[in-house]
Amino acid sequence: MDGITPQAGTDHVTITRHDKGVVLVRMNRFDKKNALTGAMYDTMRGVIENAAAEGTRAVVFAGGPGVFTSGNDIADFMQRSAGGASAGSPAGDFIRALATVEVPMIAAVDGLAIGIGTTMVLHMDLAYASPAAMFRMPFVDLGLVPEAASSLLLPRLAGMKKATEYLMLAEPFGANEAAEMGLVNAVVSSEEIEAKAMAMATKLASKPPIALAHSRRLMRKGAEEIRARMEEEGALFAELLKGDEAKQAFMAFMTRK
Repeated sequence: MDGITPQAGTDHVTITRHDKGVVLVRMNRFDKKNALTGAMYDTMRGVIENAAAEGTRAVVFAGGPGVFTSGNDIADFMQRSAGGASAGSPAGDFIRALATVEVPMIAAVDGLAIGIGTTMVLHMDLAYASPAAMFRMPFVDLGLVPEAASSLLLPRLAGMKKATEYLMLAEPFGANEAAEMGLVNAVVSSEEIEAKAMAMATKLASKPPIALAHSRRLMRKGAEEIRARMEEEGALFAELLKGDEAKQAFMAFMTRK
C-alpha cells in the first residue's frame, strides 16, 4: 500500500500509518508467542484512545505468522499476584478503552488467540481468521474470571451452552467455528488475511466520516452495560489474582513450561 509511514511504538509493538488514516498495530514479541506485557498494552491503548484526535480512521490489529497473541504474560500475572493486584492495570486500562474507542477496529487473527487474543476480538467491528487460528479463554483454569465483558457478550453471540464450553470448560475452537458463531466475518488464508483486513479498513476509512461515526455509535448503543460488566469482571479478576487458586495455577503453568 502506498503512503506507509512507520510511527513510534515499543520494542514489541510496531505502529504503521497507511493511506486514508488506516493504522496497523502489530504485536511482534514473537519469541514469547506475543505474550502481552504492560508496555505493549499501554502502546495499543494509546493508539485507540488517541485515534480520533490524530486523524486515524481505522485501526487494524495483527500479529505474525502462527500467532496473534498467546495472551497476558504469565510472569506479569505472577508479579501482580505477589505484589497485591488492584483492578487498575495496563491490561485493564486497554480492555476499558476497547469499549470507548471512536473509530472502527479490525483484527487479522492468524494462529494462537488466547485469553485477551479472543476477548478483544469481541470488540472488533470486523475480524478475519486464518485456518490456523485457535481461540481459547483459559481464565477459569488460571483461577480467574472472564474479562473484557466476555461474560456478557459471548453468551449473546454463541448462546449460553456454547459460552459455557468456551468460558467455563475453556475449550478451544477454530476459525470455522468462530465464523459460524459470528466472532469473525470470514476465514481467509494466512497469506491473504492481513491484506484482507487492511483492504476492509481502507474501505471503511473511505466512507463519509460523519455518517460512519453516527452509524457505528448507533450500532454500539448499550456501551454503558458493557463498561459496567467490565468493571465487575475487573474487580473480581483483581481479587482472584491474589488468591491461592491463581497462584497455584500460575506455578503449575510455569513448571510445565
